[in-house]
Amino acid sequence: MPYTELPGARVPIRMWADPASVEDGAMQQLRNVATLPWIEGLAVMPDVHYGKGATVGSVIAMRGAVCPAAVGVDIGCGMSAVKTSLTANDLPGDLSHLRSRIERAIPVGFAMHDEAVDPSRLHGFPTAPWDDFWRRFDGIAEAVKFRRDRALKQMGSLGGGNHFWEFCLDSDNSVWVMLHSGSRNIGKELAEYHIEQARKLPHNQGLVDRDLAVFVADTPQMAAYRNDLFWAQEYARLNREIMMALSLDVIRREFRKAKVTFEPVISCHHNYVAEETYEGMDLLVTRKGAIRAGGGEYGIIPGSMGTGSYIVRGLGNAASFNSASHGAGRRMSRNQAKKRFTERDLAEQTQGVECRKDRGVVDEIPAAYKPIEQVMDQQRDLVEVVAKLKQIVCVKG
Repeated sequence: MPYTELPGARVPIRMWADPASVEDGAMQQLRNVATLPWIEGLAVMPDVHYGKGATVGSVIAMRGAVCPAAVGVDIGCGMSAVKTSLTANDLPGDLSHLRSRIERAIPVGFAMHDEAVDPSRLHGFPTAPWDDFWRRFDGIAEAVKFRRDRALKQMGSLGGGNHFWEFCLDSDNSVWVMLHSGSRNIGKELAEYHIEQARKLPHNQGLVDRDLAVFVADTPQMAAYRNDLFWAQEYARLNREIMMALSLDVIRREFRKAKVTFEPVISCHHNYVAEETYEGMDLLVTRKGAIRAGGGEYGIIPGSMGTGSYIVRGLGNAASFNSASHGAGRRMSRNQAKKRFTERDLAEQTQGVECRKDRGVVDEIPAAYKPIEQVMDQQRDLVEVVAKLKQIVCVKG
């Protein structure tokens, strides 16, 4: 058996990580999740680490219930990547100009567009779903409706933390564009609102951890959460599509002589809920820091800002609920990384990458993450590698 199975109160804990390498707090969270009355299965990815309520890097299958904290506060966070017709030979020796152009086109950190992006001005962007999506804004929670203008202007922006935009090379020296972002502030506020609503419900009062509060099927609260959840997941998807369109427009201009073409975009959520069926049961599967890896499905598993990433194809392993890790996973907190490492350490560990090397991103230093090669080795029965990418430009907020 390629995974380790530990006993849990209601379901076993299937781990694609070495249990001895998982911090005590995360192990306790996994044991807490296994006590939930609605749980039907729990799979733990090799990038598992401590989170709010539920660990990052866990896949939780429940019947008739969903736990907002098992989705994460950045609803719909995920990855997009596209292979271009460019090769390393098409690139200039100095990539700082390209980085600057991307940073001007795509706001990073807390920044947003001065005016909402008009998708009709983007190359090949479909506008019909866009109009329908924003009409549905009127149906989300009243508590966040005052954020409409902010949500419009943040659409097509990167954010901070572990979010990034990258220019990468694969083993054949082909150029890829890759980015990582989610539902920005509107998704965060929707998540926090519904987590707080769930905590108040009577059926959650006896849980071992109130952060694991759930909504149950056929209730107004569940209906409201599902509506807002799926809207935020779509916001995250559209956010990545807008950023990718903005990126490709920059690249067309920068490499006009090369007449760049692009392959179809690969995209995947890694903080989301899906309705799936296993062993004849209709389940709500939450992936928090995990991607879907159904048979033949493409996914993206990034490392840190200096170590590279993988394009993968799922093997459809039902024991993991057709899932795989979402990345390398942190092995130390942001505060620990800031205390331990310096700007010089960051510069050394990102040598050869055109990126920020200042104190503001030291918490994203590669050494703060688990080795991506080890993470990939632990999930050989979940995915197969299609391409290994190494970044040469990395934009962070």
